[in-house]
Formats: sequence, structure tokens, C-alpha cells
Amino acid sequence: MGRTYIVEETVGQYLSNINLQGKAFVSGLLIGQCSSQKDYVILATRTPPKEEQSENLKHPKAKSDNLDEEWATEHAYQVSRMLPGGLLVLGVFIITTLELANDFQNALRRLMFAVEKSINRKRLWNFTEEEVSERVTLHICASTKKIFCRSYDIRDPKSSARPADWKYQNGLSSSWLSLECTVHINIHIPLSATSVSYTLEKNTKNGLTRWAKQIENGVYLINGQVKDEDCDLLEGQLLNSDHRSTATVQICSGSVNLKGAVKCRAYIHNSKPKVKEAVQAVKRDIMNTVADRCEILFEDLLLNEIPEKKDSEKEFHILPRRVFVPLSGSTVMLCDYKFDDESAEEIRDHFMEMLDQTIQIEDVEIAEEINTVCVSSSVNSQASLDTTDDEPPKQPIKTTIVLKIQQNIGVIAAFTVAVLAAGISFHYFSD
Repeated sequence: MGRTYIVEETVGQYLSNINLQGKAFVSGLLIGQCSSQKDYVILATRTPPKEEQSENLKHPKAKSDNLDEEWATEHAYQVSRMLPGGLLVLGVFIITTLELANDFQNALRRLMFAVEKSINRKRLWNFTEEEVSERVTLHICASTKKIFCRSYDIRDPKSSARPADWKYQNGLSSSWLSLECTVHINIHIPLSATSVSYTLEKNTKNGLTRWAKQIENGVYLINGQVKDEDCDLLEGQLLNSDHRSTATVQICSGSVNLKGAVKCRAYIHNSKPKVKEAVQAVKRDIMNTVADRCEILFEDLLLNEIPEKKDSEKEFHILPRRVFVPLSGSTVMLCDYKFDDESAEEIRDHFMEMLDQTIQIEDVEIAEEINTVCVSSSVNSQASLDTTDDEPPKQPIKTTIVLKIQQNIGVIAAFTVAVLAAGISFHYFSD
């Protein structure tokens, strides 16, 4: 039996309202969340066409070869940055004319695998063996509105299509639990004599990969206690925990420091969520948002041709800040990143371009203070990122002043789900 996709009714309305406007087809992304029993789709967004592509697609003999895979996968990668923890690009859709209804199945399959590969290329985490590995393709005939829904196993590039059920449900977007945390980071990335010659981006990525293992392997507390990960989020037996680790010291020819406070959010569907699902969603949002804003900074430096400083000079850069915007008719909020010289109007335009969503400027929530990257090439001895401390965490003096990442703790609300993962806490909200 194939997978079942429970789809927000507004997604169906959005797909029905897409007008080919003389084009042979329109493609796009399906966004939502996987679970062991079924998947939930809360958003669909068309891929913005290239100007030259728009003219080609109006040709009456346009074929699947005109589907620009590189353009579509880049769109998927950009969209993946705008999703909080727990939400994923679940697959792709295409709407075609009746004449081309049979021409796009293989192209749609290739696109689905290419999209998944593009999104995965720079993640700091991997899917577990237990997680759902199927992704969906949706083919809609523009004139008959007939739907062909299939799923494929992304772990097997040779997997065959499986029929899947596509079922609409009203109010799906309001059935979500929201989790939030503030993570105070001071990530120190030591540069060895060999790595100092690498680019800033490569050195930072290598350091973040080691830091991500701490986030993955941390001890997570719920209301100050460790719970069995297979228990319901708000219930479950308490367990004992004895977390220990050691520090190593190495000689450094330089260092990269990422410092500041980052806001993290995750969402899980309100259908008997487990502790491990909540923890996993938050952990991945922590890793995603730190890695994404570093990559956005590097892209900005390259775009503006800002050279890296040499010798013993210190180099400071401001990381983009995270902003959140509510998804219309939903308790879920999507996100984006902005530099200080970018306006709210630019964020609004970016949401329209990437997600085909109209947002109100007054709804744009700037969540953070300024975060920085400091690059230094002085020789010194520093503890590596494998360091953790046995001392209890201390409260930061204020949100922009932090201790070592292993000792940070964020603000805990009146009712909390606290997390200690290399010193991280988050609180839990139910809408």
C-alpha cells in the first residue's frame, strides 16, 4: 500500500488557480512534514520562470526537455533555507496541458531526485535509517484536473514509482505544535597550519561539521529532566543521565569565531508527537540556521567581491539576522535572513519570488540582535570543538554576550521544554 499525503485544502486551491497562460507546463515544490504513518502537505509554491524560459514554454511543441532542472533545484535549495525545523520539501509538482499529460513522468522523477540532492548537499545532519525516505511527485492535467500522485524512495535512485493517496483536509495548517529556543553561540573554530590556507567558507564548514556533532549528541532535558525519547512529548518516564566528555588542546595558526544569539523554531504535527520528534526538529533547526546564515554571508562576500584579509589582521563580518513571517491561515511561521542594509520591502519581495506568498510588512518579525564572524590568524593554543565541560551552565549577562557554547543556556518560559545539548535550552508552545 502506498503512502498517504494529507493536504491542506488551501494547497488544492492554490494548485487549481495556477494558470498556464499559454505555457506548456508549470512546476513547483510541495512542502510539509513526514511521519511514520502519513505525510502532511501545508504549502505548494511554483518555481519562478526565467525570462528566456517563459518564451520557450509558450511553444506549442514544448516537451519535458524544456524543464530546467538546474533552475528548479536552485529554487528548491533557496526555499529550504526558509523552512523552520520540522518542515521539508516533500516533493515536486507539475501542471501540464492535456497534450503533454504523458510526457513528463520520467522528467518529474529525475527532478524529484535532483531536488533532494540539491537540498542535502550542505546539510550538517543526515536522515536516520528509521525516518521516512519517500518523496512525492504530483502531476496535474490543467484541463481535466486529473491527479497522478506517486512516491519514490530517495535512498534508491533506481526505485520504481509507488501509487500514493492525495487527500485534502481543511484546517490542517492549524494543527501544529510550535517549539522555540534562543541559542547563545560562541563557536571557536581553530585553524591548523594546513587549514589556514583554505578559504574562510571551507574552514567554517569544517568547524561547523564538528560543532554539529555536539548538537546531535547532546543531552536534552524536558522540564529539567531527561525523558524517554519514545514517550509522548508531554508525558513519559524520567531517566537518569550522566553526561561526561573531555577536552583536547591543539596549536593553532589562526581561528574563526562565530558569536551571537540565534532564534530557532520548529513545528511538529499535533498527532501524538514523541519526545524524539520534538528534539530532532529543534536540533536540525539549530544546525540549519547557523549553517545557512554563514553560507549567505559567504555568498554576499563573493557577490560584492570583498577580499579576505591576510597576515595578522582580524576580520569581522556581520551575519544576517533571521526574520519570521506567518504563513497565511496557519499557526506555522516561515523564515528568511536579512542584512542590516536590506529593507522589509526586500524581504516581502523575496517571499513573493521564492514562495509565491503575499506578506504584510508589519508581519515581518526581526528575531535577533547582531551576530558576528571574527577571523584571526594569530598563533595560539585553543581548545578544539570537541571540548565540553562538566560544570553546570551559567546564564549569559545579556543576549549578545555569551560564554563558550558548551556552557550557554537560554531564557526558559513559565512552561518549558528545556534542552541541554552542549548547553542549549528551548521552550515549547502549543497553539
